[in-house]
Amino acid sequence: MTPGPRNLITDVSGLRVGNAEDRALKSGTTVLTADTPFTASVQVMGGAPGSRETDLLAPDKSVAKIDALVLSGGSAFGLEACSGVTEALRAQGRGFAVGPARVPLVPGAILFDLLNGGNKDWEQNPYAALGRRAFEAAAETFSLGTAGAGCGALTAMVKGGLGSASLVLDSGVTVGALVAANPIGAVTTPGERHFWAAPFEIDGEFGGLGVDTAVGLGRDLASRRMEAMQHLADGAKLPDERANTTIAIVATDADLSKAQCQRMASAAHDGIGRAIVPAHMPGDGDLIFAASTNARPMGDPSELAAITHAAALCLSRAIARAVWLARPEPGDLLPCISEIAG
Repeated sequence: MTPGPRNLITDVSGLRVGNAEDRALKSGTTVLTADTPFTASVQVMGGAPGSRETDLLAPDKSVAKIDALVLSGGSAFGLEACSGVTEALRAQGRGFAVGPARVPLVPGAILFDLLNGGNKDWEQNPYAALGRRAFEAAAETFSLGTAGAGCGALTAMVKGGLGSASLVLDSGVTVGALVAANPIGAVTTPGERHFWAAPFEIDGEFGGLGVDTAVGLGRDLASRRMEAMQHLADGAKLPDERANTTIAIVATDADLSKAQCQRMASAAHDGIGRAIVPAHMPGDGDLIFAASTNARPMGDPSELAAITHAAALCLSRAIARAVWLARPEPGDLLPCISEIAG
């Protein structure tokens, strides 16, 4: 397996990704779409998810294909980004045909970035407009780090962000991942000079910082993030830690059914567990969509094992790339790892 030419999820031919963000808001939206509908499913393993239209992605539901997937900041407000994408698709005459009517199908998931230092004093929910802008910006190349749904993302110790990575299997099948990393847990080992995902790095794609040689790791649950958010709460006690989430999409050009996509999403959660410690906590909303463009027939059903494994590898690498490529901006609550380890 080797990374695709862009090392992005858009190495899966036919997929496009667009970002839109508001720097003052410290939040944004990311949209994955294609010229034609694609197969998708989902798997949720966090205890506090926020999502829209995910039930229709279950293998036993009648909808076969969808038009776009949305990752957004903004907590529940961010679900309106899906509405903006739906309106943009409707303007193009796209969507599921119901007689003469067309109904765009746009599942989405959100992360919590309402206490990250940005100006959230809006009069009108900004996320529908951000969703439409992100959809209209969709292309084969797109920004990572402090961009799109990762614009205001935080990890336990350093800034989070938007990440992506890809792999091309020996069979020619391409697999990619796209992630907005905003977890309870840490993406870096104590000291913020190494990534948990370091064993999976390829060609220095997230700084080449190497593997932490310390042992007994994972027991320190210190969080600069929670301390900073508590300060912003202005004395009000935060009710719990439901202020997090890693939301992602894994995709392939292999011809997968909805059930096989769901299996890919399930396996890809291992990629979160390998790159974030701790992961899948009660206060995380960890959710992974899986998509197939159905462009390449699978020669052997056993190839699904390699595809699901590649999805997990891509997601671990994408999470680390999201954090490595985060940029410092005015009003940040947390430092970037590049400021610490660079």
